Order: sequence, then structure tokens, then C-alpha cells
Amino acid sequence: MPIPEDVTGEEIDASVRQELMSLPKTLAEDVAKNLVMVAKLIDDDPEQAYAYSRIALRLASRVAAVREAAGFAAYATQKYAEALAEFRAARRMTGGVDLWPVMADCERGLGRPERAMAMAGEPEVQKLDKAGQVEMRLVAAGARRDMGQLDAAIVTLQSPELASNSVQPWTARLRYAYADALLSAGREDEAREWFAKTVEADKDGATDASDRLAELDGVEFVDALVDDDEDDDLDSSSSGDDVIGDADEDADDYEDGERDARD
Repeated sequence: MPIPEDVTGEEIDASVRQELMSLPKTLAEDVAKNLVMVAKLIDDDPEQAYAYSRIALRLASRVAAVREAAGFAAYATQKYAEALAEFRAARRMTGGVDLWPVMADCERGLGRPERAMAMAGEPEVQKLDKAGQVEMRLVAAGARRDMGQLDAAIVTLQSPELASNSVQPWTARLRYAYADALLSAGREDEAREWFAKTVEADKDGATDASDRLAELDGVEFVDALVDDDEDDDLDSSSSGDDVIGDADEDADDYEDGERDARD
């Protein structure tokens, strides 16, 4: 697959570049460029990102960063079995636990929420950093909801991180999940409160909390472009009527003139 000329491979993280140093120089550069394309496209065009990840995987399957990138690309395209296999391979290579929450979420994607819940209780969770533990809590709550245990999902999300007024990278997603669970449980007033708190924390608009909040407040959004188009159609229709009316008047005048000429 073609790679834009402005992609050099130098854009990758230093730790990944360090891993690629085990490869021959030219090969390392090719792998790095493909990994850059994965990172660039994974949010907006996950299928293309997946394609680039497969090239990187074919070139350097024994590099943990490549297996991890391939896992995330597969995960983004909902190829959960493939993603889980890649994450497991990366974990075997590094011995780390960072991928534990996303591995558990793959189990959910495969329709195995019970396995995700079991993973939430494993010792690996205690080795995660704060962000990883919050992520694991989100996955566990999702697994509870998958199993129809809505009240348990709500309790799972209740934590010091949720109660904290400090805004962290995970705050908006945690508050949003809690608000959504409350709303699903019919606790609308509480859900509204937490959607509002989500909006406060979500400065980048990563969630649709503002829209959800507006819906709860009964605000309806009108597409201005559609309205403009409708107005244009009405104007065009009116203009057409005027033309037809003028044509009718001209025809009447012509007939009157013909009668006068005969007379």
C-alpha cells in the first residue's frame, strides 16, 4: 500500500523506535512508516489502518509494538478474536499488564462477558496504573450490563475516581458511563446530573454528553441547512407560480387582441 511521502517513520514513539532497532535499518524504516499510518488512520479510517497493520505484522511479527498495533487495528474494526490473539502475543513478549483491560473488552466483544468479569478479579488488575484500573472498571461495568445486571453495573462504576472533582483523562468517559447506566435504570434526574458533570469534564467533546443532556431537557435540534433548502424550494415554487401566472395573463391578452383584430 502506498505511504505518503511526508511520512518518514520518525513520527513514532521513542520506545517503539527502540524496539525496531533490532531489525535491519531499511526494514525498520518500512515497519515504522506502516505503524505511523496505523496511528494516523485508526480513528477516522480503521479499515485502512488495519490494512497497514497487516503489512507491519508481515514484516516484523516478532516485535511486540507491531503485535500491539495490529491488535488495536483489529479491535477498531471489531475483529475481536484477532485482536485478542495479537494482544496476548504482545503481552507474552513484554510481560506487561497494560493490555489487560482491552483484552477483557475483547472477551465482551466475543460475547463472553463472564470471562471479562473473571479478568476483572485477577491479580493483574492490581498491577495496572490508575488509568488502567479505571479502564478495567469501565469494562467490568460493561460486562455487568451485558449480563443484564444493571444495578451491579452502576455500583461497579461508583468509585473514588468517579466522586473526585479532579478532572483526569478518564474522567469524562467514567462519568458518561455512569450517567448512561443511571438513565438505563430509569433514574433520569441522577442521569441528567451526571451528564452535566460529564460535559464539564469533556472539554474536547470526546463524548456526546451535551446532546444527551439536551435530549433530557427536551431540546430539539433543527438542521438549519435543511430549513434553508426548504425555504429555497418554497421560493422556487412561488417563483414558478408567478411565471405561470404571467404566462396565463399573456395568453389572455393575446386572445383578446386576436378577437379585436377579427372584429
